[in-house]
Amino acid sequence: MTDTMLPAACDLCPRACGANRYAGKRGACGADDKLMVARAALHFWEEPPISGTRGSGTVFFAGCPLRCSYCQNAVIAVGGAGAPIGVDRLADICLELEGQGALNVNFVTPTQYALQARAAVEKARALGLTVPVVWNTSGYETVRSVRANAGVVDAYLTDFKYADPALAARYSNAPDYPAVALAALEAMVEEAGPPRFDEVDGERRLIGGVVVRHLMLPGALEDSKRVVRLIRERFADSVLLSLMNQYTPVLPEAAASGDARAAACLDRCPELAHRVPDREYELLLDFADALGIEDYFWQEGGAAEDSFIPPFDLVGVHSGDSE
Repeated sequence: MTDTMLPAACDLCPRACGANRYAGKRGACGADDKLMVARAALHFWEEPPISGTRGSGTVFFAGCPLRCSYCQNAVIAVGGAGAPIGVDRLADICLELEGQGALNVNFVTPTQYALQARAAVEKARALGLTVPVVWNTSGYETVRSVRANAGVVDAYLTDFKYADPALAARYSNAPDYPAVALAALEAMVEEAGPPRFDEVDGERRLIGGVVVRHLMLPGALEDSKRVVRLIRERFADSVLLSLMNQYTPVLPEAAASGDARAAACLDRCPELAHRVPDREYELLLDFADALGIEDYFWQEGGAAEDSFIPPFDLVGVHSGDSE
């Protein structure tokens, strides 16, 4: 059985902040010794072989090791949303989501709770869980953490946010992100293998492999091209690429409501107040086509909408509570 004991000096993510979370101290991710979940429900806005028509059984964890300045889920990544639960309850949530018809169990930003998450999956499987487990991550993972997921995680839905260390430093205070994310992605591919599918309700369902997401940011077309080229040259068809045009400028509204963090971010990075022009996204898709990438996910116009942000209202977190 997986050990759920938090390290005395936390090193679960690449920041290796050394917080004694076991004693209740908060790490750089914002998490302490409590396992915090903000929502557990069917989600219909992932890539088609993950959500399908039934929905993906998403579990949104509170806190985040990366804490990007433009995060659309800031209310849980850096805010106080979420409720504490135990490993047993998380295992039950997995089973409840499968009972609702979910195509998979989809752990969203689970890195800071990796020990508890793995233990919950093992318990849920012992109790009858059969759907695949998806690890939905920013890509800011240690190789050791990825290796520890072997036998527990079936597929990865991982971001590759930046190729430029300066951009990673500007938006995520993580200049090491490109190198760290690349090493982690290589480990994910080795552990999860090539994309594999079965069929549910006449549709493809991802049951193994890696989907690499890249969210295009305002004014960052050249960096996005570097990301696409890197993924193509290093991984070819061993991963699925998802090019996203759903950047939602949440900072202006947050700043207007009195959020000092959002206001400071806008002062430092005013470009984050704007959407990505459709023309720039089309240029990125043309670039992917020119590289010979034939099978990738893309989004139609209008993807950048608040409707992609679910309400973090504790739905499904407590026993007997579901939509």
